[in-house]
Order: sequence, then C-alpha cells, then structure tokens
Amino acid sequence: MTLALPVLLGALAMMFASLATADTKPIDGAATLALMEKAADWQLAHLEPASTIKVMREETRNARSWQQGAFYVGLTALAERSQSERFRAAILSHGRSQKWRLGDRTYHADDHVIGQSYLWASTHGAGPKAIAPARRRLDAIIAAPSPANLAAHEATQCWDRWCWCDALFMAPPLWIELSQLTNDPRYAQFAHQEWKATQDYLYDRDEHLFYRDSRFFERRDEKGRKLFWSRGNGWVFAGIARVLTFLPKDDPARPAYETLFKQMAAKLQTLQKPDGYWPSSLLAPENTPPESSGTGFFVYGLAWGINANLLDRYTYEPAVLRGWQALEKAVDADGRLGWVQQVSDRPDQVLQSDTQFYGVGALLLAGSALLDLYK
Repeated sequence: MTLALPVLLGALAMMFASLATADTKPIDGAATLALMEKAADWQLAHLEPASTIKVMREETRNARSWQQGAFYVGLTALAERSQSERFRAAILSHGRSQKWRLGDRTYHADDHVIGQSYLWASTHGAGPKAIAPARRRLDAIIAAPSPANLAAHEATQCWDRWCWCDALFMAPPLWIELSQLTNDPRYAQFAHQEWKATQDYLYDRDEHLFYRDSRFFERRDEKGRKLFWSRGNGWVFAGIARVLTFLPKDDPARPAYETLFKQMAAKLQTLQKPDGYWPSSLLAPENTPPESSGTGFFVYGLAWGINANLLDRYTYEPAVLRGWQALEKAVDADGRLGWVQQVSDRPDQVLQSDTQFYGVGALLLAGSALLDLYK
C-alpha cells in the first residue's frame, strides 16, 4: 500500500532526525564549565605566546590586538557563568594594564575588538573610566568617517572601513553596546550603516555565505567551487549574534540582522561534516582535518540562536551537539585547544598542534551558549 505524501514526508523527517542525533549525547553542564575554565586557565598562563603559537606576528604579542581581543571577548562570557572571580579579575587587570586603550589604528576594526571586553568591565567593577577611551575613538570616527571604498583588490586602502568579513565581529558589537550604555544613538546608526554596506558588498545571496573580501569574488578551487572561508564566516555569524544580544527587542534595525542570521544558519547546518567540525573551505569538505576556530563560532551562533528563539531547536540542536563534542576532543588534558587554523585570510592547512588566542575565545563563546541552552 502506498503511503500518502504527507505521511511519507513525516516518516522521512523522523528518520533523518534520528540519524542526526544518533551520534550525539546530552550536554553535561558541569563538565562543560570545567572544560571552559581549563582552557581559559591554560591561555591565561600562556599570554606570552612565543612557545605555543606557530604563526607569530608582532601583533600576536600585542595585548590590544584582535588576536588577544577575541580571547578576552570569550573570557567575558565565561566570567559571567563561572563561580570563580579569577576570570573577572583577569579581564579587569588586563584592561587596567592597558589603561582601557584600544589598538593604535584609529579606523581599523581589528583594533576595536579589545574594547568589547572593556565595555563588559565597565559594568562589572571598572566603572565609567573603562568606556572613555573607546568613546573618544568612536566619536573621532563619526566626526571624520573614512572615505575609503570597500574594494580590497584595488590599490586603495580599504581597511579603514569594514571591507573584510572578519570586521563584522571585531567592531559592530562595540558600537552597538556603547550606544546602549551611553544612550547615544549615533553609535548604533553608524554601525547599521557600515554593516549594510559590507553585507551588500560581500554577501553571496545565492550561497548565503560571505566572501572574506573582494579579492575572493572570482577565485575558485580546483573543482570550480567558490571559496568561502570557515573562520571568516564564523566571525560574521558570531558577530550577528553579539549585535543582536545588545540590540533592543523593538529596535527597527533588528529584523534585518535576524533575517541574515537565519539564512546563514540554514546554510551552515548543511555544511557540517560527520565528525562535527566545519571544513576550512566551507564548500569543500572532502579530506579536511578538524578546524576548531570556525567550528567554535558556528556552535556559539547556533546554540545562541536556539536560546534566543530564532532557530528551531529540533532542527539545529543536533548540529550544536555534534559541534561541541568535536570541540571537546580538540582540548588537550592540560587545557590547550588544538586544531586552530593559524592567522590567515583564506582556507589553509591546520594541525592538532596549532593553537591561537582567538580559537580559545570561540570555544568560550560556544560553551557559554551551551550552558545557557541547557541550564
């Protein structure tokens, strides 16, 4: 006897769901928090990275760089959920040691991300002085916005605007949160305007993924596939979640971010590998090693989206569980996170021995979203 189409489709959906969850297990909140604390402790003990990071740049040692800044963003998420004061103390100590200064480049988004931990510190013991340098910087940008265009493939200097997708994590959450903390709408208005310009330029509306920058518009791999970098899209996906965290529920700008978030989530769910990781080149999964930084940001975004009632739990929870279990395997017994693709602007090789500050930041954000989802 032939099943009616709705019945058949329902049976198939149940079968695929059972397959999706067959290799997952429930999250243990205490174990998750312990893993996060162990990874954070390892990184705090290795702030001088010469012996632990393979691809070293001068900025890696810079306490206000994007590399360390992304770690401190993740550390704020852990500090809110841990019963230990040591993580809050580490954030406050770091900010005070830097006199709450951003990076040296006025416009560059990479030099703004550290300010996100300062804004958190301002409401967790540091007070208004932690905000002041960031506010002066953003005021200066609004007073004299960069005239650069967004084309990275031209000789002109585009990096003074958000012309690469990573920038959507580095800067916009700072602008949006500062707008809320100061009740000054100018910061949010600027962020919305610049985000839209970047999205209009770098977002592939067919694939629902972001090019890293305009140099990649025409590049293809050996099979003719577009190059969409995992961590680059991870920066964006996590950046949307953080922007939405700080935007009021009734903000008129919110629906556009939510639409983008849902489009990316639907695409990303289809690209996760059976081992729980996402491939470094998102459309090229074959023969790829684990990669924990992009995976960390995707797990964070998906778990956050379920908890925010933007994503259907039944649909997306299996990807969250598989992704977190993959991340657990990437953390060594001493707390060191491995399989982190090194500093780059495109898909590249990655080894188990590779670690980086920003990878730990992604892990801490992912763990924090899981703790919220399963509390």
